[in-house]
Amino acid sequence: MQQSVDATRIPELKTVVAEALAQAAAAGATQAEADASLQRGLTVTVRLGEVDTIEYHRDRGMAITVYFGHRKGSASTADLRPEAVRASVQKACTIARYTASDDCAGLADPQDLAQRIPDLDLDHPWNIEADAAVEIARDCEAAGRALDARLGNSEGATLTSHRGVRVYGNSHGFLHGFPSTSHSLSCALVAQQDADMQRDYWYSVARRAQDLEAPAAVGRKAGELALRRLGAQALGTRRAPVLFSPDMARGLFGHLIGAIRGGSQYRRTSFLLDAAGQQVFPSFLQITERPHLARALASSPFDSEGVRTRDRDLVRDGVLQGYVLGSYSARKLGLRTTGNAGGIHNLLVEAAQPPLDFPALLRKLGTGLLVTELMGQGVNPVTGDYSRGASGFWVEDGAIAHPVHEITIAGNLREMFRELVAVGSDVDLRGAIRCGSVLLAEMSIAGA
Repeated sequence: MQQSVDATRIPELKTVVAEALAQAAAAGATQAEADASLQRGLTVTVRLGEVDTIEYHRDRGMAITVYFGHRKGSASTADLRPEAVRASVQKACTIARYTASDDCAGLADPQDLAQRIPDLDLDHPWNIEADAAVEIARDCEAAGRALDARLGNSEGATLTSHRGVRVYGNSHGFLHGFPSTSHSLSCALVAQQDADMQRDYWYSVARRAQDLEAPAAVGRKAGELALRRLGAQALGTRRAPVLFSPDMARGLFGHLIGAIRGGSQYRRTSFLLDAAGQQVFPSFLQITERPHLARALASSPFDSEGVRTRDRDLVRDGVLQGYVLGSYSARKLGLRTTGNAGGIHNLLVEAAQPPLDFPALLRKLGTGLLVTELMGQGVNPVTGDYSRGASGFWVEDGAIAHPVHEITIAGNLREMFRELVAVGSDVDLRGAIRCGSVLLAEMSIAGA
C-alpha cells in the first residue's frame, strides 16, 4: 500500500472492494456490498503555551456485508491485504448462514443508486507540519488569554487536520468513491474572578484551511464568552420565553431528525409517530435538505448505500413532508429510501417571514432566558418530554441583564415545535444542520 491518502488511491480501493464482492459471489452470496477507506490526520493541542499532545492518525479499513437471500452477515477488517479481505468475506458469509431471514434486508434498489457523481469540492488537503500546527494553536490560545488578566487558565487550543478517501461498491454494479477533508481549530479558556470560575470555548471548522476563522479571532471569541459568564446567578422557578443560540438550536432540530428517522418510525418509538403530512411547526418554518452544497460539511453525492442524494423539502410551511430513510427502514414502512442511509446532508432551517438578527430577537424575547449551553440527556424520544440543565443569560426589556447557571429548562418537544416564534438570521454553518437562533414562546425554568 502507498502512503498517500488522496484521489490517486481510489483505483486501489476499488480493486479491494471489487475483489471482496467477487469473493462473496463465489461463496454463494446473492447480494453483497463493501466499503473501503483510508484516513490520515494530525491533531495538536497546546495548553498554557506548552505542547500538550501531538497525535498522528492513520487508519484503513474495509467492511463487507453479504446477503444469502434475506439473511445478512457483516464483517470488517483494518487490513486491506488480499488474505485479510478474503478472511473477512468468509466470516461475513458464515454469519449470514446462521442469521434469521428478514424480508426487508438487502441492497438498495438499483433504480435508486447514483448514476452521476457530482464534484462537490470536498477535498482540500492541508499539508501542515506539526511545528506549524503548534504555532497556530499557541497563537490562538495566547490571543484569548491576552484579552483579560482574569483569563489565567486554559483547557487548551487544538488544531486538527483530516483527510480521507472512501470507495463503496455493491453487486448491483455500483462502484464509486471520493476524497474529502476537514480542518478545525478550537480554544477553551477559563475565566476567574475571586472564587467565581467559568469556562467557555469557541471553534471553527471547514473543508478548506483558508476558510477557518483566524487563530486570534477564535481565541478572543473563547475569551469573550468565558468572561461574560462571570457573576452567573441562579434563577427562581418560573415560566418564560426562551431563546436558543444557534449552536443550541441545532440540537432541537437534531431531536426532530431522531423522531422522523425510519428506525424510530417502524419501531414505534417516536413522539412524531406517523406525523408525515401533519402541521408540526408554525406555517412560516421551512426545512430543506441540500446535499450538493459545495464544500459544505455534510455534503455527499451518495449515501452509505450508494443511493443518490437529492434536494428535498423536509418541512414545508410547517408541515412535515416525510421521513429520513435508508432502504431497510423504507421497506419496513412500505416507502422508498430518501438517500439518508448514514445520516442527513445539510439541513437548512429558514423562515418564510424575514429573519430577525440577534438584537431584534432579543427585543422580541423581551424578558426571558437566552440559552447558550445545555447539559445532560434528559430527552424522551418516545414522549418528547424535554428536561435539560442549562446556562446562559437572563434578558430584561430586550437587553442582556446578567449570566445565569444551575437551572433546568423543561417542556415537550412537540409543543416546543408548535410554539416556535422566530428563527434568526445568525446562521451557524458548523454542522449538518444550519440554523440561526430560535425563539420559543415559553418553557418551564427550574432554579433556586
